[in-house]
Amino acid sequence: MMQELGENRITRVSETTGEKAVPSAALRHAARARAWLVAYPRAIPLALFFLIASITLISAYTIETNAQNRKRAEVRDYAQSIASALDRRGNSFSSYLRAGAALFSATDEVSPQTFRQFVAELRLDQSYRGAEGIGWISAVDREDVEPFLARTRISQPNFPGLQQPVSHDREVLALVTYFSPDTSRNRRALGFDMYSEPARAAAMDEAKRTVMPYASGKIVLGQEGAGETPGFVIFMPVYEPVPGSLSQARQLAGYVFSSFDAAKFLDAAIERAPPTELGVRLYDGVGETSNLLVSRSLGSEGIDRLEQPVTIANRDLLLVIDSAGAKRLSALSMLTLIAGLALASLLMLILRMLVKQTIEDQARLAFFEEQHSIRNSLSRELNHRVKNALANVLSILSLTRRRSSDLDSFADSLEGRIRALSATHDLLTVTDWGTTPIEAVIEAEMRHFVEADGRSLNTEGPPVQLAPNDALSFGLAIHELATNAAKFGALSVPDGSINLRWHLEGNNLAIVEWTETGGPAVSETRERGFGTELIEKIVAHELKHRVELDFLPEGVRCVMGVPVRQRSEFQIRETHEGLDQAAP
Repeated sequence: MMQELGENRITRVSETTGEKAVPSAALRHAARARAWLVAYPRAIPLALFFLIASITLISAYTIETNAQNRKRAEVRDYAQSIASALDRRGNSFSSYLRAGAALFSATDEVSPQTFRQFVAELRLDQSYRGAEGIGWISAVDREDVEPFLARTRISQPNFPGLQQPVSHDREVLALVTYFSPDTSRNRRALGFDMYSEPARAAAMDEAKRTVMPYASGKIVLGQEGAGETPGFVIFMPVYEPVPGSLSQARQLAGYVFSSFDAAKFLDAAIERAPPTELGVRLYDGVGETSNLLVSRSLGSEGIDRLEQPVTIANRDLLLVIDSAGAKRLSALSMLTLIAGLALASLLMLILRMLVKQTIEDQARLAFFEEQHSIRNSLSRELNHRVKNALANVLSILSLTRRRSSDLDSFADSLEGRIRALSATHDLLTVTDWGTTPIEAVIEAEMRHFVEADGRSLNTEGPPVQLAPNDALSFGLAIHELATNAAKFGALSVPDGSINLRWHLEGNNLAIVEWTETGGPAVSETRERGFGTELIEKIVAHELKHRVELDFLPEGVRCVMGVPVRQRSEFQIRETHEGLDQAAP
């Protein structure tokens, strides 16, 4: 309805220029958009808000996902850098042990001087933190233990000898003979049988089998003087020719080894990596608590875990990087959310204002259309009523002139009848040309005749509302009857009275009965005057019902039918009420 009104308005504006215009496509689209806004005043702003909010949430989610991916990449790079550092350190010490094995295999006996020369050539310094040192393990047959100890004490007077009874059934013992640097802590390891501890023995066997450096599993470095600190040892086997053999057969002479404090070894690798707030753990093999070598954990809940395999001296270790899960959004995500929601709210507010303005514009347009239609209807109605009034006046004038014998009687008769029309017009003006009670019409027409003599008017009947044109015709008939009664009938004598009674026949007709009593006797040969013709012809024609007018000897009796019409039959604004109801 609103869209049609907008397009009609465009057409009418064009018609004022004298041209027939058709709304352009842009105007039709604009009218259609306004119609959608008016049809869904809340849904469209909310839909726009949720659309922008959804885009904002998706953007924030994408930003946060990218940030998390970037963080994971940083953690992965960090883990790889630590793993590379651990691998480099492991390879460096493996190379030292290989060099020592090559040197010692070329000598008949590893003497203190040979070992000290080897250590001096390595030039170990503080850049290799985590290593407790480098040592030499002599492979001694069980029956040669005492001679070995005697020879060793000659070159090392402070050598403690075998630290504990032999607890295994091997034919060979692996005794720590030298350990550098020469500190009180490292001296406590001298004379320790490496085969007495399963983890060390297994690593030594694997190194012997592969003839390569091999790291032990998780051990406690209490024997090397490091208390209960977990650590590991790398072993490299050394072979020598079999004495008296003509072939190139070789036998195990011992092991070059290096022991490591796991915590110091890991910290040295972390120092070489970019600093970051991450937790680091190092496991021997799988990531179980029993295999944990060292932990630099964050100790917080909701931790993301990244596992990075590491190989040190042919043994598989597991590096675990812990990163605390983000407990809040990043600054960019928060800024995106705030800006997006603010924009969505602003656009929703603006669209809401546009919807309100569109509704108001449509209401104004409908109001202007209604007023325009009302003015046209009023003009037509006014023109019709003026024509009817002039026609009535002309009819009254014509009949009055034909029935008047002189100018004074003509003027008096014409004035009275025009006054009757004027009185009814005044009554209809008060009611805004709506329905008028039948009693009010009677009172308006009879007031002049009743008040002059102080008479009372006898009326009786149910409430009845008359249409404007019907009220005018009925008022004119009452005026003529009253004028006749004042001249010749009941109102011409003091004892005369007039009774007006009406009743309804159905819902669409009121029967009104005028009865005069107490007046002069009515002559049977009385001539029929203008009033009689006006009532029987003009009034009957206007009311569309026959009028019975009888001049009885005891007084005039008149019965007329007055239609009772519904308001919709004469209301000039009927069509515009539908527009009001259609307007939002």
